[in-house]
Amino acid sequence: MRKAVYPGSFDPVTFGHLDIIRRSAALVDELVVGVLTNSAKTPLFSAEERVNILKDVTKDISNVRIMAFNGLSVEFAKSCGAQFMVRGLRAITDFDYELQMSQTNRILQSGIDTIFLSTSLEYAYLSSTTVKEIASYHGDISKFVPEEVIDRIYIKIGEKKSKKNKE
Repeated sequence: MRKAVYPGSFDPVTFGHLDIIRRSAALVDELVVGVLTNSAKTPLFSAEERVNILKDVTKDISNVRIMAFNGLSVEFAKSCGAQFMVRGLRAITDFDYELQMSQTNRILQSGIDTIFLSTSLEYAYLSSTTVKEIASYHGDISKFVPEEVIDRIYIKIGEKKSKKNKE
């Protein structure tokens, strides 16, 4: 059974992420989307919220499973029994970083390879950071994220701004 892990923060999930999820799920028997819990960052959504959002927007892909994790992605992949990690590439700068990571991961876990998928051209410019920036200025994010996520993003950003104003 071919199993892969697609790790990331997905804060928030974008159409670019969904593009990589759909395309990589077609290549393997099971795809585990790993939602990273990173204590060094302050995400817009909690890990539990991101897991639930991803479950919602991938419910039509039968071989996708969503799980939260912390620590090294390659160790998470090993714990899932995966043979591959999937990484999306938008630009050459992504490739430089991801190549170094994949080489390091091969040293840490020689049985796990990295599959690079270039993002579809229509999403090559897209990042979660860009989505949050646009939403923070009340811009239209409907071309960047699934409909199920739009209101959640605006609500979270509003809560964050309210908190900041009270401080």
